[in-house]
This record gives sequence, C-alpha cells and structure tokens, in this order.
Amino acid sequence: MNTRAEKIAIVTGASSGIGKATAVALFANGWHVVFAGRRLERLEQAIVAATEAHLDQAGETAPLPRALAVQTDVTSEESVRNLFARTHSSFGRLDLLFNNAGISGQEVPVEDLSIEVWRSVIDTNLTGMFLCIQEAVRLMKHQTPRGGRIINNGSISAQVPRRNSIAYTATKHAVTGLTKSIALDCRDFDIACGQIDVGRIDSEIGAGASSATANPSSIPKLDTQLAAQAVLQMANLPIEANMLFTTLLPTKMPFVGRG
Repeated sequence: MNTRAEKIAIVTGASSGIGKATAVALFANGWHVVFAGRRLERLEQAIVAATEAHLDQAGETAPLPRALAVQTDVTSEESVRNLFARTHSSFGRLDLLFNNAGISGQEVPVEDLSIEVWRSVIDTNLTGMFLCIQEAVRLMKHQTPRGGRIINNGSISAQVPRRNSIAYTATKHAVTGLTKSIALDCRDFDIACGQIDVGRIDSEIGAGASSATANPSSIPKLDTQLAAQAVLQMANLPIEANMLFTTLLPTKMPFVGRG
C-alpha cells in the first residue's frame, strides 16, 4: 500500500532527450518512476543512469526508489492502456504523468508535406498525449488519496511557429488546448495540469531545428538537465498549487518581438 509520501511518476518518451533527463531527475529526487518509450533497451539504459544519479545525489545509504521500463507506443490505445495498467499493478497509484513523447516530423514547405507525415505527427504529438491523459485521469480520479498532476511538454512552437513546421506547430498549439481543458475539467478532482514550453534544446527532437533561424550558430542550446529541473520544480509543488504554463529558452533566442 502506497502512502502519499511515496510519489509515482510516468514519463513518456523516457529513452532520450528531455524525457530521459526528467525521468532520471525524478528518480534521483526520490520518485518511483515508470520509464515509457518505444525502445526497451534504451529505457533500461536510462534506468541505469537514474540509479547512478540517485546514488550520487542521495548517497548509498538512502532507500533506492523503484523503476520500471515499459515499452510503449503512445499512438496505440492498447499499448497506452497496458502502460497505465502495469503502473497501477506495480505501484497502486499515479501521482504524475509527464506527457513528453513526441516527434518533429519534416521541415518542408506546406505544399510538400505528405499526408503520411502529417498523420504521423498528429497521431504521436496530439492523439498520443490525449490517450495518456485519459488513462491518467481515470486512475487519478478514483485512487486514494485522490488526484495527481499532469505536465504536458508543449515546446515554444505552442506559442510561435518555426518555418516549414506546420504539422509540429499545429500539434503543439493543440497541446495548449489539452492543458487548458484538463486544468478546467479536472480541478474539482484534485488533478492539476500544467505545460512546459522549451526553446532550443540539445535533444534528438530539436536536432533538426537548426535551420529555423537565420543564424542558428549564434543561439546556444540549453542542456536537457535544465528542462528536467524545471519539470521537477513543477512536479514537486503541493497539489494545491499549479504552474499552468512555464517557458524555458536560451536568453539570446530570437523569440520575443523581432528577436
């Protein structure tokens, strides 16, 4: 039986980038973490890194949290249901979903974007997030103590687009709608929902974005650890408080005004 002091998190897209860094940071902070992603081997490698980070941060005498790797395709309803069912059977509750899994698609002019790529980005970035939200809410509404927190990974493309990224931008704008809807619809059930919008970051999904600005070499990339620490700050708020939106970006990124 879990107590409120034991905190259980699911992180999707936990095999690399912001997802991996966040899952590691949560585990090092004492959370029990379910690492979800398509590549099981990389999830298991992430758990090894998380264990090392916890030992470095808490010391060898501190209790080691539990970690679980679950191979998951967020575009599959069955796969998502399996993820949450395994989480519930293993830990008995869920306190945090970091809804992070996503793909960037192709950076091409709108008239050249194939319908296959469009659907793939929609299925992963939007429908996948929706499916995970559904299952998280089902658990959080009916567990004791009731409630929990959902944090959606938006990207600054949820606010302004980069060039030739209509599919990615459309999904990320839609993620903002998901965040606002869940924050409204679920607050009476002690479920908080917030969103982090991260700018230029050193991760796999951001690797293809270097052509988005006139002088990309002049804009530094943020380390994924900074994004992870921002998510950790949101996650550790008392459930009575919610950080609805937060934006993290390099100071010299051309984002505000004309750049």
